[in-house]
Amino acid sequence: MAAILAVCEQKDGAVRKVSREVVAAARQLADALGATVDALVIGAPGVDAAGANLGDAGADRVLVASDAAFARYSPDGYAATAAAQAKSGAYAAVVLAATATGRDLAPRLAAQLDAPLAMDATAVAVEGGKVVVTRPVYAGKAIERVTIDGPMAIVAIRPNTFAAGTEAQRHSGTVESVSAVAGAARVRVREVKAAEQGALDVAEASIVVSGGRGMKGPEHFHLIEELAKAFGNAAVGASRAVVDAGWRPHGEQVGQTGKTVSPQLYIAVGISGAIQHLAGMRTAKVIVAINKDKDAPIFKVADYGLVGDAFEIVPRLAEEVRKARSG
Repeated sequence: MAAILAVCEQKDGAVRKVSREVVAAARQLADALGATVDALVIGAPGVDAAGANLGDAGADRVLVASDAAFARYSPDGYAATAAAQAKSGAYAAVVLAATATGRDLAPRLAAQLDAPLAMDATAVAVEGGKVVVTRPVYAGKAIERVTIDGPMAIVAIRPNTFAAGTEAQRHSGTVESVSAVAGAARVRVREVKAAEQGALDVAEASIVVSGGRGMKGPEHFHLIEELAKAFGNAAVGASRAVVDAGWRPHGEQVGQTGKTVSPQLYIAVGISGAIQHLAGMRTAKVIVAINKDKDAPIFKVADYGLVGDAFEIVPRLAEEVRKARSG
């Protein structure tokens, strides 16, 4: 029987949220093809415990490749290990996430497998026995449907666009060990500069509050932070101009050269809406724009727009959100 390989990500021994979305996307393809789903987790010894719940997301088997060299992401080792597994089974497709790690790993994997790759998928389907991917192109101005021709398709899904596994998708998820190919790494990750302890990643948060040059300086970003805290489960984002100016860290940058986000709610404060920024957030379920310029491009993609002074609107909005949550 054919199978779909879901290459999952883990961090510090815990499977990342996006990995459940990867398994769910693989499950969609598997159900359409009458196939099974193998979830591959690569990491340091002990990571098998973290992957044990991937059956809840739709995995029939959880394959664990562990090696001490994989305590941090190893481009050569991860690619070799995933490629070896893909070659060992009758896999119709390999699915992974279009995260920072996935964008590095996916092309390496495609090259080693000599297989076609479709990045940034927002939907997957099977038509005529072939994998069909829907994805945004031209910085989100158009939607493209790609039919992948070949014995194996590689698909990298956009985070936050696939619902994590449901009760109906639950499978056995039996855990098995497979070989890790650590080898001689040509590239090593020497250090990881983590975000502030407890801070949500904009790529994984369900609510993102972003600020732009309209905030006039880093000293005013406390307003953005307070609005995010008012929601309780929101991350702080920023435009490229703000990051380039040194107001906020690069990890918060949303846009074509930053992170792509698809939260349930995206609030853009003082962001004009350059095409590079829109490319990173226009697939959010609900977009709220706050800007004093009524002709700002951001209003063309916003579901709700507030024209006015952000320094007056944002504190009021934070207050109302706190009231709504406490009531």
